Amino acid sequence: MGSEQVDGVELKARTRPITYTRLPATEPVEIRYQDLSYRANLGIGKGTKEILHNVHGRFLPSQLVAIMGPSGAGKSTLLDVLSGYRITGVRGAVTVNGRERDLEEFRRVSCYITQDDRLQPLLTVKENMKVAADLKLSAKYSERDKYAIIDEILTMLNLAEASKTRAARLSGGQKKRLSIALELVNNPLVLFLDEPTTGLDSASCLLCIKLMKVLASQGRTVVCTIHQPSASLFQNFDHVYVLAEGQCLYQGSATNVVPYLENVGLPCPQYHNPADYVIELACGDYGKEKIAKLVNATQNGRSIEWFTDAENLPPTTHVEVTHRSPRLPGRMRCNMSLQETSQINQLLVILNRGFVKVKRDSTLTYMRLLANIITGLMLGILYYQSGVDGSRVLDNYNLLFSILIHHSMSTMMLTILTFPMEMSILIKEHFNRWYSLKCYYIMVNIVDIPVAGICCIIFTFIVYFMSGQPLTLQRFSIFMTLSLLVVFIAQSIGYIVGAIFNSVVNGTFAGPILIVPMMMFSGFGVNFNDIPGYLRWGTHLSFLRYSLEGYVGAIYGLNRTTLPCEEQLYCHYKYPDKFMEDIAMKGDAYENCIILLSLMLLFIKVTAYYLLRWKIRSLR
Repeated sequence: MGSEQVDGVELKARTRPITYTRLPATEPVEIRYQDLSYRANLGIGKGTKEILHNVHGRFLPSQLVAIMGPSGAGKSTLLDVLSGYRITGVRGAVTVNGRERDLEEFRRVSCYITQDDRLQPLLTVKENMKVAADLKLSAKYSERDKYAIIDEILTMLNLAEASKTRAARLSGGQKKRLSIALELVNNPLVLFLDEPTTGLDSASCLLCIKLMKVLASQGRTVVCTIHQPSASLFQNFDHVYVLAEGQCLYQGSATNVVPYLENVGLPCPQYHNPADYVIELACGDYGKEKIAKLVNATQNGRSIEWFTDAENLPPTTHVEVTHRSPRLPGRMRCNMSLQETSQINQLLVILNRGFVKVKRDSTLTYMRLLANIITGLMLGILYYQSGVDGSRVLDNYNLLFSILIHHSMSTMMLTILTFPMEMSILIKEHFNRWYSLKCYYIMVNIVDIPVAGICCIIFTFIVYFMSGQPLTLQRFSIFMTLSLLVVFIAQSIGYIVGAIFNSVVNGTFAGPILIVPMMMFSGFGVNFNDIPGYLRWGTHLSFLRYSLEGYVGAIYGLNRTTLPCEEQLYCHYKYPDKFMEDIAMKGDAYENCIILLSLMLLFIKVTAYYLLRWKIRSLR
């Protein structure tokens, strides 16, 4: 029944006319770029590669612009550079309305919609829109105003009937339209879209392009990359910019592509889609010399001969780059922040969103809770009453270490596996000025405290009492505090790994590698007295060392009396002091362990934040 409803919504979306009453609040934007080049870093020791080769171009307001070209031509790179998403390795001038682009001001009036639909899957369409409105609209908008804007955008995009559907259950076309809807909330002047038709059927593609056509006709500048449009899609574009090997083969109106090709002696075959033919030329199917011929004909993008009403356009002149960039006309800076709302508002909004996600996430919340209960019961049964038996001291020692490994590995690996998806959404929303990175990082750390804390507490209760550990409040409190510190440290290490590595595969490989040295220097298996002097420094860096020593101090320290031996006449470790002497641990070190673990937690969290900030900046 659900699929029929979705199909019905899609059918209506394909037939209903698109209307939108929100007009741009400021004057239109014309984008020019001259001698634009981009050199990508291929990695350590691999050098660089030039993707864009001194290209020129001009995108007029109120036009739907298509950047076309084969795979590897530099389409997405050009879009990234023009939007300001890429700033490292870029040379050349980008101007807005004839003046040098101020990136901060330009980002205030523009938005970037990625090729993949980076949506919050557990939130409904309307909830996603409300979050965007709360973050992207200033305090002068009332709740009523926000809902009015949301309703109009959803109606225009034919998403009103799916407003209560979670984003994960939307069709491909609906997800693409929702991605556009989220960025339309603050009524941007310039829209950049990377491959907006990817993964859509022909009818959904046409609907998406017509939507962008309506937005452009109202005075916005809409620029999108597209690989190989059909003839029906191609005729909807006002302006076409064709790339091949990082050079411009053509720029001008879509209707002038055929005359241009005839003019350069490469006529389009009859009954052939001009878009297909120009891509074939760009791929070098007719010879590499044809690419050079087309680049020369358009002067690598300098020529405006094939624009609509080219004779009425002012000529493209060279723009000198100044050190101070003027602001966009009609757009005054109201505060020093890139975001429209205050830091407190940003934090409250994304905190509320985070708690809603936690409530609805079956994997991160309910399965995690269930896994901790099951693991706790298994360990409790396996080591049942080992804590009160002097003949099972070594078994209980193994249990303490097993508890630490469970807390550290399960928490860290779960964070490594789930953070990359959050990272992709963060990059999009942060670049589009939804919230600051500080607010996001504070939110991430706060939201996971209840789930991680409750799971740790339940697990500890089960294991502690089933294994027969000493039933005193002081010992139990120390044990619980150490467990919580280990969980939060492991979680922060997971954020570090997730921030550094792009893929889940690399992260799952690197995570255990970081934990293994911690295990080696924990004092378990090889005690501190047997570790060579030149390696002993490692024990001071291992959070597992301090947590294990704290556990031992909580269980066997604090002047614990002789342990009973039920099955043997002689128990070597019935005296706790003898056991701690053999493993080279102190019974009164738990206070220092808690302090050191707290300092480690603070250091790792600060490190994780700066690595996350570095990662986001390095992507640009």
